[in-house]
Amino acid sequence: MKKFVYTLVLGFFFIGISQAQYDIPKVPKKQTSVYDYVSLLSGGQSKRLENKLIRYSDSTSTQIVVIIINSTKGEDINYLAANWGEKWGIGQKGKDNGVVLMLAKGDRKVAIQAGRGTEGRLTDLMSKRIIEQRIIPEFKRDDYYEGLDKGTDGIFEVLTGEFKETRKSKRRGNSHESVIGGIIGFIFFILLIILVIAIILRGRGGGNRGGGRKSTSGSLLDILILSSMGSSSRSSGGFGSGGSFGGGGFSGGFGGGSFGGGGASGSW
Repeated sequence: MKKFVYTLVLGFFFIGISQAQYDIPKVPKKQTSVYDYVSLLSGGQSKRLENKLIRYSDSTSTQIVVIIINSTKGEDINYLAANWGEKWGIGQKGKDNGVVLMLAKGDRKVAIQAGRGTEGRLTDLMSKRIIEQRIIPEFKRDDYYEGLDKGTDGIFEVLTGEFKETRKSKRRGNSHESVIGGIIGFIFFILLIILVIAIILRGRGGGNRGGGRKSTSGSLLDILILSSMGSSSRSSGGFGSGGSFGGGGFSGGFGGGSFGGGGASGSW
């Protein structure tokens, strides 16, 4: 009798699990960047976000897809987002450069899942920071569009190496690096002054011997000055808008990208 009861309870448990699984829809005919199944965003907001992500895809080939649902129906949001990206094949085949940003409004949960080709840069840690620093603060104010907009900007920045850490520990690290850089710069400046003085004194002592030696010293000084100027004038490029919105979706559609799981999620 006990065995029968145990089997019955176990059977109901597995039935409950199967019923709780989210039924991922089939790959849509219009393969674009924003799928709002609960009409959370206004028409204008959805279009602006869609156009931005399509332009990014046109420029980089990376497909970032925002999926908005009410609830995961008890399923882990990271698992659901990864399975969704895998089933739809978000990203390009061979590059696996898709990203899924999923919002379950009713559950108050959000997740970022990176395709296998982007997870080297968009790591679980970086995804967690985007969620905590860019997305959730806006969601707490019920500004879902702003959270998604800033969140996708954060993904852009991570993928291009421009994401800025805002935590205090990072600022302390930057301050320490600045002090070290200042010390090195000061030492270099002192050495440069000593070298200039040595060149001037040497030039006075042998100025009547001809121009060859003086010219060599001057060339050395020019090299040092130009080197110091060059090291302080480097600049970095950023992501440009690029591309154009050509009428409703990714060029060529989803290509068969693959997702490896992991990812990051948060709630508010």
